[in-house]
Amino acid sequence: MLRLGIAAFALGALAFAEGFTFTIGNPVASQNYAFKTAAFVFRTEGCAEPAKAQIGGSAEGIVRGARRSITLKVTPASKPGVYGIYQNWPAEGEWVVNLRGTCAGESAGAIVPLGPKGFIRESSKFFPRSATDAEIDASLKALSQGGNK
Repeated sequence: MLRLGIAAFALGALAFAEGFTFTIGNPVASQNYAFKTAAFVFRTEGCAEPAKAQIGGSAEGIVRGARRSITLKVTPASKPGVYGIYQNWPAEGEWVVNLRGTCAGESAGAIVPLGPKGFIRESSKFFPRSATDAEIDASLKALSQGGNK
């Protein structure tokens, strides 16, 4: 019985240590028909009350050499903690999505590069805070140089 208690405590501590973060996926991963045309979906992890999380995002891009920023509408699913991102940025240029959120005093951020075939999971970056302007610029630079495609 003591071993079971220690194991349960260890698992709980491990889950707590992970903190608040995002996980990205294809729209089909949400199992929500309404998201079938989304650019991608994401869910929150490590948030005890996902319905209370504050989530926002922007599309950050370079179009014809000029930096652009477009506020995104983050669309919640019927399941708390699951969201869809729909493309409202131009097809022209290089773009990344900058996600940011808070839950119970913890912060999370992500930079999700976008290529011709959609989001690029392998080049996505996740943070225990909002991404900095320098991190967003570095991701855009790597994308424009073909490092994320």
